[in-house]
Amino acid sequence: MLFLIAVAVGLCFGAADQYLGSLFTLGSWTVSASLLSAPWLVLPFVFGCRESRAGRAAVVGLVVTSSALSGYFLMIMSPFEGGRSSFDSHEVRGLLVSNTLNIVGGLVTGPLYGFLGQRWRTRRAWTSAVLVAGALCLEPLAVVAIGRGYEGSTAVWAAEIASGIAAALFFLATGRAYRHELATKVSKATRA
Repeated sequence: MLFLIAVAVGLCFGAADQYLGSLFTLGSWTVSASLLSAPWLVLPFVFGCRESRAGRAAVVGLVVTSSALSGYFLMIMSPFEGGRSSFDSHEVRGLLVSNTLNIVGGLVTGPLYGFLGQRWRTRRAWTSAVLVAGALCLEPLAVVAIGRGYEGSTAVWAAEIASGIAAALFFLATGRAYRHELATKVSKATRA
């Protein structure tokens, strides 16, 4: 059931991301928000958190990311975005070739962040927390470093950094509570 939900959520996520970028009449922030990469990492992480086995978490991360990319591409080619619904082979090939880096990136990061989600669920692994919160907090710096800023980015980046800080605080609080509970159980077991 989780895999069906991953497909549905992924398709909707990708389509919504692409559509948001086309709503420039609402302001340039929509383009900036649509270009964010970190949410594409958080998505498989969240689905990976639903799995107790590492292999299944990696697969569900790949499924949700592949579905999100499919939703993104389908929206580009849809009449909503000015595309024709013919989906001829030249259009599809051009779209896939022009997005090779995104596709390869998704094939790597989807399973990786799904796995990190499972590690967070089962072990409260700090590496998982750092990579998720770090992606949110550091993406604006990375974008500036490579010279890819857009008008409207400041407010979007501030919101992304704020969500990264909120995620870090959540990870810190829940990680400490988990470790405290674990220490309490071990202490009780050694006394018994």
